[in-house]
Amino acid sequence: MSTDLWVPALFIGVGILGIVVPVLPGLLVALAGVLIWAIDTGSTFGWVVLGICAALYAGGLAVKYLVPGRRLKQQGVGTRTLLIALVLGIIGFFVVPVIGGPLGFVLGIYLVERARSREGSVAWERTKHALRAVLMSMGIELGTGLLIATTWVVGAVVTWRSTH
Repeated sequence: MSTDLWVPALFIGVGILGIVVPVLPGLLVALAGVLIWAIDTGSTFGWVVLGICAALYAGGLAVKYLVPGRRLKQQGVGTRTLLIALVLGIIGFFVVPVIGGPLGFVLGIYLVERARSREGSVAWERTKHALRAVLMSMGIELGTGLLIATTWVVGAVVTWRSTH
């Protein structure tokens, strides 16, 4: 593998790792790797592969937010709850690096739902639904990242075979 493939591969790998360990904007980093490759190849085919990856990125983001969000609303977890939980997740990220984000998010949902319903069991059920939604969102993002990576690999192999 030549250096013109190592850098994009590294970006894509770091991007996928950033999805699993939410420190980096994983999908965006992976897409940046494909952009670097497309610029380096300078071919129309490279730009087509980038376009496909960009469409996968956009579709993945839409699905990542729409599907879990709809399920949460069906379970009675409102937008206000999610916003407060997001703020606590951001605070938690800085208080306890890496794992503080998810912990703060879950704690935020529990506290808001506990205050709203006044029942621990209802708050805990809604918190479990929120956890499932977060995991589903991460799964969707990871699947999208793997689709981007696979599309790039196919594009790189086709480009390599046409030049050798």
